[in-house]
Amino acid sequence: MSKPIVAVVGRPNVGKSTLFNALTGSRIAIVEDTPGVTRDRIYADIEWLDGSFTLIDTGGIEPDSGDVILSQMREQAMIAIDTADVIIFLTDVRQGLTDADSKVADMLRRSRKPVILVVNKVDNFDKFMPDVYEFYNLGIGEPVPISAQSKLGIGDMLEKVAEHFPEDLSGEEDDDTVRVAVIGKPNVGKSSIINRLCGENRVIVSDVAGTTRDAIDTRIAHEDREYVFIDTAGIRRKNKIKMELEHYMILRAVSAVERADVVVLVIDATEGITEQDAKIAGIAHERGKGMIVAVNKWDAVEDKNDKSVYRYSEKIRQTLSFASYAHIMFISAVTGIRLMKLFDTIDAVAQNCAMRIATGVLNEIIVEAVAMQQPPQDKGKRLKIFYATQVSVKPPTFVLFVNDRKLMHFSYSRYLENRIRETFGFEGTPIRILVRERKEK
Repeated sequence: MSKPIVAVVGRPNVGKSTLFNALTGSRIAIVEDTPGVTRDRIYADIEWLDGSFTLIDTGGIEPDSGDVILSQMREQAMIAIDTADVIIFLTDVRQGLTDADSKVADMLRRSRKPVILVVNKVDNFDKFMPDVYEFYNLGIGEPVPISAQSKLGIGDMLEKVAEHFPEDLSGEEDDDTVRVAVIGKPNVGKSSIINRLCGENRVIVSDVAGTTRDAIDTRIAHEDREYVFIDTAGIRRKNKIKMELEHYMILRAVSAVERADVVVLVIDATEGITEQDAKIAGIAHERGKGMIVAVNKWDAVEDKNDKSVYRYSEKIRQTLSFASYAHIMFISAVTGIRLMKLFDTIDAVAQNCAMRIATGVLNEIIVEAVAMQQPPQDKGKRLKIFYATQVSVKPPTFVLFVNDRKLMHFSYSRYLENRIRETFGFEGTPIRILVRERKEK
């Protein structure tokens, strides 16, 4: 299920980052304990009422000097606008309506996207409401007064935002259509792979890193089955991001991963696996997507021998230790080596992501696992697992009912996951194990 994307847009110093932090709460500082998994500060998943959405912070719109305000704002805001389903246009009641606000409002009107006009820093509604009415002059709807700092009026704002979410978020394609996001650093051959698969130059290919700035959907038919490949912009390390635009390329990659069933992480064989590759893989991992690691340009690797694949795979496993389930394959977009096998691998991973295990069979495996290795204990109290069941797919998610969830150590949860994988496979897909308490009778 694809989440709606909401972008916070506005001129500098109106409180965009403050609103972003207010909506994300303390979770913005949380980084998953698994090494190599990070969440970029410019996006976050927000839970609200019965739904959720991905929030984009465009707080990076900070011009170096006054004479480039509108030019930089126009470039960066338009990318965020194109990416988003709903736009929060943030203004500042204390600074009042400015010419820059009017310029942004003009861009938003032309985008034909739903826009929620929000007036920030209204710490006292009785005092500032007469100033809020001035923003009606922008002509893009009723202004919603809030205070991001004091967290006032945010609920009313989110109600307005949620009114524009699509009613059906189950996906745009038929059930048989597999959506595949191709992600990775710039210039690793993502577009070349898609061009080779579809047999034409559907996607622009260039040696210049960052050529692809948009997420492009390409429909490919193979053996009576249809696939949609989503080519995404390359993601660079932060210290190599010179154009602010590349921050928003990351957002489009996040959006593509969100829409995908399977993610193909493309790695340059001549460069090897890097920390940045692990961070990119973390985007797919934390969203529970099936993952294939495609080592491209394998034909360009010199001095290969019969152990090269094993050594290279081990290095990938070490760097992507949090995603040990990922399927690794070695390909070449230039020569076509093993490239067509990618379809079979995608099919297998997609099936594993949607696999369901009968409750009786699952509990038999858990009982055997407990018999082979006793659960942990603390202060004389031992963990007891009463019952296990699978509650969802994509990714496969299991719930364990126990006597005390505090006794479930991470290492034992990982042990149970490994036993489930040994029995049922689940190659290419993450597994989620949730622990719930159930009192003993």
